[in-house]
Amino acid sequence: MRAARADKKSRPAFGRYGKIDMPLLIVTAALTAFGVLAVHSAGHYGGQMNYGDRYHYLYKQLIGAAAGSAAAVALALTDYRVLQKLRYVILGISFALLILVFVPGIGVRNYGARRWINLPFFTLQASEISKFALIIFCAAYMARRNGKMTTLAGLLPILGVGLSMCVLIILEPNMSITICVALLMFAMMFIGGARLKHFIIIAAPLAAAVPILILTEPYRLGRLLAFLNPWASPLGEGFQLIQSYYSLGSGGLFGLGLFNSRQKYLFLPFSESDFILSIIGEEFGFVGCLILLAAYAVLIWRAVRIAQNSPDRFGCYLAAGIAAVIAIQTLVNIAVVTGSIPPTGLPLPFISAGSSSLIVFLGGVGILQSICRNSHKSIECFAR
Repeated sequence: MRAARADKKSRPAFGRYGKIDMPLLIVTAALTAFGVLAVHSAGHYGGQMNYGDRYHYLYKQLIGAAAGSAAAVALALTDYRVLQKLRYVILGISFALLILVFVPGIGVRNYGARRWINLPFFTLQASEISKFALIIFCAAYMARRNGKMTTLAGLLPILGVGLSMCVLIILEPNMSITICVALLMFAMMFIGGARLKHFIIIAAPLAAAVPILILTEPYRLGRLLAFLNPWASPLGEGFQLIQSYYSLGSGGLFGLGLFNSRQKYLFLPFSESDFILSIIGEEFGFVGCLILLAAYAVLIWRAVRIAQNSPDRFGCYLAAGIAAVIAIQTLVNIAVVTGSIPPTGLPLPFISAGSSSLIVFLGGVGILQSICRNSHKSIECFAR
């Protein structure tokens, strides 16, 4: 009897008693806290000028952080395998929300696009939820149909769901999230074991459609031309990218110091959201940006480790998908603010102003913690 008890105590904890991944928890908390500070620094002047309240963006980010933290805790304490059973419900809700943005009185129209649903305390961006709904669906499908991922027919359900989401999102219009969802779809197929020839077959017509999408909307063509030569229209389409260059360049090696950015005084549009990295570069310099990128690298590394230690295929694909969406969105945002790709609006995960983005990404971290807690190597998740 005593031997049995001793053996039970010596076993690694797993299931609902498993340990959490402390490095993941610490880096997520640090990114979220820094995001709140960065949003206040970048947005207090714009908040005062546009809303008469210098704390406008700070309050919204704190609400998002609180709601996201609650979602993370709830999902961490829930067995992640529940998501596999609810995959069609989650997917259905995601599509319903994408459709609701077009309903007058429910969908909110800003800057010529319908991307948000009006809620009492904040606006919900439906496309943010769709990314994680796609990950859950793909992970569940690939776990149950793993042997079919090497066939073109086996990829059709993922293609059907992913492309349907892309169509609804591009109609908002939202080119940036459309690209993000498309890249995520390809990443999930790669994780599932799709063959290279199938990627080529699928990617060829999609690549051909990109020029058509650009030519059908004048603002997209303008952004492309501004990317090629922003100084050709310094007060037009090239204005934002040039101001981003000024912001990053003036930061130098160690930056001007917190709250000392000059570009946030209505020179750089969307300085608190899509281009917040430019303000961070101005205030904290090149070294500060490197530290921030190192934090993202740690977060993605921990997500990959959790995927490797997952007790089943679904958990492995789910964790890998969350790592992929964080990596994709971070890299695309960095590429935009540095002028490496044409300008497009995509928030920096955990940092940019936006309650929807912050809530879903913190919820994603909660899912990662749930996978870690249910892993047979949960002590390894805790220790490393």
